[in-house]
Amino acid sequence: MQELDDKKMVFKVCQDHGNRPADLVQILHEVQAHKGFLSDEVLREIASCLNLSRAEVHGVVSFYHDFRRVPAGKTVVKICLAEACQAVGCDELKEHATQTLSVGLGETSSGGAVSLQHVYCLGNCALGPAVMINGNLYGRVTPEKLDALVSEAES
Repeated sequence: MQELDDKKMVFKVCQDHGNRPADLVQILHEVQAHKGFLSDEVLREIASCLNLSRAEVHGVVSFYHDFRRVPAGKTVVKICLAEACQAVGCDELKEHATQTLSVGLGETSSGGAVSLQHVYCLGNCALGPAVMINGNLYGRVTPEKLDALVSEAES
């Protein structure tokens, strides 16, 4: 039943974009916003609607870090690893996060509680290291501040 609902949703999103292959990135974002991630079935439907190969669609999905192929955790932590944040300690913050959250970059914890992602600019360069948690942006994040922010987001 869920597969049929996904098919209808993909068809509608593609149709809203006139089934234009040029709108693939926007379509992928909208579908992911509805479903939470991009399953194989959804990618097949998008390819079909836009008359693209699955390889073309997969190439776009794998190129952009923001697309998820599996459901995200309840709490999504994104750590900026761009040069400005590197200059002020994001590498140490990243190491702290992987250890305390017991999850690697690009992974979701086994219980689905936390997803840890790396990004290469959150647009908060003057306040690095920058972190985004569940869509909220934070600057000058220390390991202690990260722990508090994640705890708050999980409650």
